[in-house]
Amino acid sequence: MPIDFPLSSAPLSKAPLDLAAFGQLEALIQTHLAEGRYPGCQVALAYKGHLLLDKGYGDARLAEPMGSETQGDIQVNTQGNATAQLAPPGSQTAAVPAQSDTLWALYSNTKIMVATTLWKLMEQGKLRFSDKVADHLPEFAAHGKGHITLFQVITHQGGFPNADVPPELWLDHAQVRAAVADFPLEWPAGSRVHYHSLSAHWVLAMVIEAITGQDFREAVNERVLVPLGLDQDLFVGLPDRLLPAHSNRMAYLYEPSPNKAHPHQLRSESTSTLWQQAGVPGGGAYGTARGMVALYQMMLQGGTLNGVRLLSPRTLAYALRNYTEERVDEFMGLPMHRGLGPHFRGESIAIRGLGSLAPANVYGHGGVGTSYVWADPNTGISFAYISNSRVPDPWHSIRLDQISNAVHAAIRTPSDSA
Repeated sequence: MPIDFPLSSAPLSKAPLDLAAFGQLEALIQTHLAEGRYPGCQVALAYKGHLLLDKGYGDARLAEPMGSETQGDIQVNTQGNATAQLAPPGSQTAAVPAQSDTLWALYSNTKIMVATTLWKLMEQGKLRFSDKVADHLPEFAAHGKGHITLFQVITHQGGFPNADVPPELWLDHAQVRAAVADFPLEWPAGSRVHYHSLSAHWVLAMVIEAITGQDFREAVNERVLVPLGLDQDLFVGLPDRLLPAHSNRMAYLYEPSPNKAHPHQLRSESTSTLWQQAGVPGGGAYGTARGMVALYQMMLQGGTLNGVRLLSPRTLAYALRNYTEERVDEFMGLPMHRGLGPHFRGESIAIRGLGSLAPANVYGHGGVGTSYVWADPNTGISFAYISNSRVPDPWHSIRLDQISNAVHAAIRTPSDSA
């Protein structure tokens, strides 16, 4: 852990955990690795300003590329799927073990960093979530979108879930803004809750740029990550020094392969400098599990981290609220209880990622096929689990429930023994 990391180290015994029961978490991970479910993962747990668990398991990069040795441009569709491209000849071939400072593809956990930046701008009086997007991006009014609000966009009610920004535009934000303005409306905003995998946060990123005059990646870094001391653990766009050609910190990303002899095949995110540096606002960040639990510790501690106040308690109370209640997210197929960024456990029988055993007010977010991060305001615990193979459902959702439930089942509070 970096010397200046904003969470101090402490033993697991500091948290209200049954340590014998908590051992089920590591047992699950070791079982997954033994079964070849993914090459490696990283977990972290924090409690009231202290980092109690920060550990990598397995390999961040496998010993050799799987499959053919060809490389091409990344292709990502509106659900965040990238075509599998493999490492070029002469690339790294020795296994790289997962470490506590390994940087993992965070996928949609990126949305929480973008959301936190918007919360900061709201607190500074530079936006309201009741604002129309077109108040900040006048050209967004095209195709009948003039009435859509920031609130509808960030709660996945915007009505354009399948809109896309082509990868060839990602580094030219003037073209990104033009593409966003041209998004077609698929249904009236607010009439449905339907996860906008990438489209909504391209819009929000362009709003950030319009308000701040900064590249959204710089705005997230300067307004959130640097003040919190997390700029060496969370990156919306990797700097050159951390690209695979210069550093072993970045974990490669895999997916299941039909080749039983080599069950993991490399995904294009592992070889695409474009993906690694663009910081796609709906899913392109990289980071550590400890960085993510620290970001959530800021929320749990009323907007402060290591003595630095980023947000006010009332800003967080406004953002961290179940706005969509029990409405079903039509993409997820179940209620997601969405706030202005994170989503909540709520009262439904099942939920994604947060653990079905979680209390209703636990909140967090995940990354497709790989990860989940959550915070429990009842105890002050935040938890992150990030793996490096994008696996499909149903196993993905089942294992996330098992992983999170292993932590929830170990939590002990005074009310549990009453």
